[in-house]
Amino acid sequence: MRVGHGRANLPVPDNTPMGGYLDRPGPSAGLLDPLSVDAITWFDGERRFALATADIICVNEDLAHRVRSDARSLGCELWLAASHTHSGPETGCVPGGGPTPAPWLDRLTEAVGTAVQRAIEDEHRCDGEAHHGELHGVGADRSRPSAPAVVPLTVIAVRHTADEDERLVGCDEASENEQLAGVLVVLPVHPTVLPAASRLVSADLVGAVRRALHARLGPDVWALVATGAAGDISTRHTRRGQDAAELNRLAAIVADRCLELLREPPARAWSAGSGIAWAAQRLELAPARLDEGPGSVPVDRAVESVGDQAGDRVRDPIGDRAVDPIEGSAGDRAVDLAALAADLRAAEASGDPVAARLARSRLEGVRARPDRSGREGPIGVHVHAARLGELSVVGLPGEPFLAVAESITPGGPVMVLGYVNGYPGYLPTAEAYGRTEYEVLVSQVAPGSAEALAGAARQLLEDL
Repeated sequence: MRVGHGRANLPVPDNTPMGGYLDRPGPSAGLLDPLSVDAITWFDGERRFALATADIICVNEDLAHRVRSDARSLGCELWLAASHTHSGPETGCVPGGGPTPAPWLDRLTEAVGTAVQRAIEDEHRCDGEAHHGELHGVGADRSRPSAPAVVPLTVIAVRHTADEDERLVGCDEASENEQLAGVLVVLPVHPTVLPAASRLVSADLVGAVRRALHARLGPDVWALVATGAAGDISTRHTRRGQDAAELNRLAAIVADRCLELLREPPARAWSAGSGIAWAAQRLELAPARLDEGPGSVPVDRAVESVGDQAGDRVRDPIGDRAVDPIEGSAGDRAVDLAALAADLRAAEASGDPVAARLARSRLEGVRARPDRSGREGPIGVHVHAARLGELSVVGLPGEPFLAVAESITPGGPVMVLGYVNGYPGYLPTAEAYGRTEYEVLVSQVAPGSAEALAGAARQLLEDL
């Protein structure tokens, strides 16, 4: 197997609209760290597969279609994943999917093509090793302050091997780092450390982890960091601040854990004679309903318009309600915005910042969702699966919950990526629809959608 890596810069001019937060105070104004598109290609002598990651909030289907069509002209199957940074340009990240705004459709297409071409030119014979372990202290269920801060971490080590017309790089006298061509890290954590108030362009946690890995592995070892199934996982309860110093602290934890895993016995991912196969399936997901039926999340229309779009607080002209907005199911009763506002005021008065943040997120969930009651027809998405030798790879669209990825267990090493080739929005587990949480409130798909995607992925892997 021949493997290569390429990178293309993704400049963001000042005064660019930024994605990720409703209450951003203005467009971009400066650079904390540069954005990029990274690509890895695998070639087995007949088939070439590419994985590209872009430092953007989401990948819409129009962008995915264009870059995949261009990659086919290079004889390549391409998946494009978003890092999901909230400190990059707005690329049309609308729950349920939308068009990619100008000029980003063209700019991203060009950057992805450049990164893939550079990866193809960089291809060398390499073996792959898979390392899996737990990561502590970085990500946790963001709706449950008491949940353990433990998530799975996947590290794929790409190591040089002998080539017909090259000397053996991985010989006895070479150190492990000299043998190492690069690492592919799958981190299932929302890369959101910087706050909504920040107007600095940044790859956020993903970029910080890349820098930390480069510092430890050396400049000749590439690092690609992909965001896994992070729909319900973030740094909300683990971060100690929301600045560059905190980015570096959390990134150091991730990078040090990656090095620990690299020293442990691996599972073979691929070797010289391994082959490549891939498949995809299109699913039509039933849309969630705001106004009727099981799984609906209706809104009290009398108070729906009182949200203050400029900030987190919501004005409540009706006054406090006795209804507890946390009790009951989002799937079988109206979400009372006035009660949610009262809950936020009570949480703020208590002085508990965690309770206040959770209460605020519920209001943000109501504010962020488009009106789903008028949607016609299902939401089309694609599930992708590939075999790179012994390594199973799954690409899911949108923001699947971590449990969705953990239900895909084909046997042997596996990595599950989120934010790939489409953006239907949040994909909560069916169980999560019984709770009034941000991710459920803003989700565009009906309960059971995430399980359908996982089932399709398992079947695709079984058929490959």
